[in-house]
Amino acid sequence: MRIFQNALLALSISALFWHSAPLVAKAEPQTWSTDTLTINQVYETDPSIRLTMEHIMADPDWLGRQPEIAFWGPDSKTVYYQRKREGSELRDWFSRAVEGTGNGEQGKLADWHQMGAQQMVYNADRSKAAYVFEGNIFALHNGNLLQITRTNSSQSNPQFLLDGRLVYQQGWDFFAYDFTSGTVSELVSLKTEDAPKAPSVPAGYLAQEQHKLIGYVALQQKNNRERFEAQQQLREANPSLPAAAVYLGKQQQIVDASLSPNGQYIILATRKPSARNDKDIMPNYITANGDIAAQPVRPRVNDFKPAPQKLILVDLNNGNLHELSYNVLPGYNEDVLAEVKTENAKARGERYKSEKVIRDIGLMTDWYWSQSAMRWHNNGNQVAVMLKAFDNKDRWIATVDLNQKKLVPQHRLHDKAWVNYAFNDFGWLNQTETLYFLSEESGYSHLYTKALTSKTATKLTQGTFEISNPVLTHNDQYIYFTANSTHPGIYNVYRQVLATNKTEQITNLLGSTEFTLSPDEQSLLLRHSTNLTPPELFVTQATPGSAVRQLTDTVSAEFRKLPLIAPNIVAVPSSHTAHPVFSKVYLPENYQAGDARRAVIFNHGAGYLQNSDLGWSGYFREFLFHNLLVQQGYVVMDMDFRASKGYGRDWRTAIYRQMGTPEIQDLVDGVNWLVANAHVDRQRIGTYGGSYGGFMTFMALFKEPDLFQAGAALRPVSDWAYYNHPYTSNILNTPDIDPIAYERSSPIYFTQGLTKPLLINAPMVDDNVFFQDVVRLVQRLIEQEIIHFETAIYPVEPHGFRQPSSWLDEYRRIYNLFERHL
Repeated sequence: MRIFQNALLALSISALFWHSAPLVAKAEPQTWSTDTLTINQVYETDPSIRLTMEHIMADPDWLGRQPEIAFWGPDSKTVYYQRKREGSELRDWFSRAVEGTGNGEQGKLADWHQMGAQQMVYNADRSKAAYVFEGNIFALHNGNLLQITRTNSSQSNPQFLLDGRLVYQQGWDFFAYDFTSGTVSELVSLKTEDAPKAPSVPAGYLAQEQHKLIGYVALQQKNNRERFEAQQQLREANPSLPAAAVYLGKQQQIVDASLSPNGQYIILATRKPSARNDKDIMPNYITANGDIAAQPVRPRVNDFKPAPQKLILVDLNNGNLHELSYNVLPGYNEDVLAEVKTENAKARGERYKSEKVIRDIGLMTDWYWSQSAMRWHNNGNQVAVMLKAFDNKDRWIATVDLNQKKLVPQHRLHDKAWVNYAFNDFGWLNQTETLYFLSEESGYSHLYTKALTSKTATKLTQGTFEISNPVLTHNDQYIYFTANSTHPGIYNVYRQVLATNKTEQITNLLGSTEFTLSPDEQSLLLRHSTNLTPPELFVTQATPGSAVRQLTDTVSAEFRKLPLIAPNIVAVPSSHTAHPVFSKVYLPENYQAGDARRAVIFNHGAGYLQNSDLGWSGYFREFLFHNLLVQQGYVVMDMDFRASKGYGRDWRTAIYRQMGTPEIQDLVDGVNWLVANAHVDRQRIGTYGGSYGGFMTFMALFKEPDLFQAGAALRPVSDWAYYNHPYTSNILNTPDIDPIAYERSSPIYFTQGLTKPLLINAPMVDDNVFFQDVVRLVQRLIEQEIIHFETAIYPVEPHGFRQPSSWLDEYRRIYNLFERHL
């Protein structure tokens, strides 16, 4: 049975107010619908099936192996996607003609290089295209596929120059391929070395005397100098030789480099290399040779100090280097942490004196963000860079005055908490020297443009929703994007009409939808899912109101038969904010009949993640586990507590310097809602979660000991000073500056509050949340003579479990905990 008929999935809505009108730019901010939503089951299920732990925790191949990476072929008529090989960790490629049938055909290994790639690049008139396959460069030219490189070295980042040549990188060397002559030439080589100098007499008395007394030494020095000078003269006079390398000096590490489309400039960022701490290791006790392996891992936030970066403009016409000063950036020397430092100094009995200081600044290259922070206009005359302060309070967009060799500020995004590591897309319009970018400055991620001739940016979209993944058409007619404008848990595709500044809704699907624009910009490849249907691929025309057709149908017959209960998406009133806490609630049949029910609240991981939406959850095992609990009469709640993604800036930053406080307040509201609305016994509620959810379980049981009767903390954080720098320093600053925030936010400081049963499940080769977190917290509990806990360890598992036996063991323990104590 097909999931879609006429592109719309049936939706059961309790008095849902559906915003069907298109968005209107510059309109008053909209309010999300807060009515209860539930996705209907669309498969022909077998109501007699009872879920078992062995089934739902088995290798997930039984679900059907859904499409993963997917992209358009260069002809805009074919789609390629990956699918997991049954019983293996390997992936196979499949091709599916848009006008074809079925799931398409599995690609032959010998043909994989012909598919194109997810990151295809085009020349100005889109007559040529290039991509990377297995570290080699391929190009489409006059309908023919050309293999440009065939080496064991890795090439990357293809781009077309204005003169028609194709440039690619090999390390930090830039090469250009000429389609007319078929030759490859080196444009520039960036080297982190000191520039070679002509040989000269070494300094010092002995060296001077050696050259004076020994004729052979003096002759060798003369010959070496002449050879050096001759080589320089040859390079300058003979056009067949490549340009001299650009030497950046010793003790420098290149962060990123970008070549202008006219081939005249390179802009790059460098920093001093950071030494690795040999103490940053993780013991692995289960190895192939029986030894204990000390595996290297990331540093802790307490130890890591990001190195400031230099931004350098290289003029390839003469090889000159120009460092671009940050002192033109507004706020570059503000003491943005003065308030935090004052509070911490006062706690130490000291007084803090605020002073201006040059802040550490560099490219916006967070682990979350894969785009380049340096963007050239296609005319080659303008370049924009996105910079961030390493104290996480500022993000700047600046252009470069190529004549004056200096930065020109264009936009500053300042946040007293921290600048988001999402919503940083930016670039140039193609036809004018105008920037487009996302910004959270209004409280929600919205789309802006700024012409270089304008002093201020223009906000194109408005409302209490978030925009992501903007994609500009090559003729500057539209910017396509994803937004959750009608409900925080429903994501659809929209486009901004740049000529009229109006927003048009392209898809009207009920669930979660991602898109990829076709090379001819006429169609959209969609990856769509609902709470009850795993992701599949669909296609539609890139115009409003077009029909949506399903391309793949990979869900197994076994999964289709399961009588799964879809959660209700409810808006739980908050006692601490004006906005409700959107939550999934799973209700058994006749839940209001008989005695008050048992209930479980699940806490999602990552902190900044959305799980109470209408799409398929990455927590699919938990989804099935919740269905198992519901079959046995439990009520289950899954809250998008404050800090969750999808609800705007204030929701995200509510945890600034107080992780574990707003979220637990939201759990209290969740418990109150369950008691008042779902016929739940307040004395029969438990909680569990992994990673950030494990941290929340700790904080709930330690700080609100009467809220839950039992809890399970999986791969949990116990002390944020031991977690990584990129994530933690955003929210809590760093321990040397803001120890108050760390002590306020770390469960290990509140263990004395534990009075209810606690299960701690810890993988031992977790290179994200170290096993050390559990070890230290357990020792703390032992020393405090607290006995209400048990610990299960998983010797071969990383942060995300891989073995079905481990998943089964973990969830059996969680289930038994709830059965014993609820």
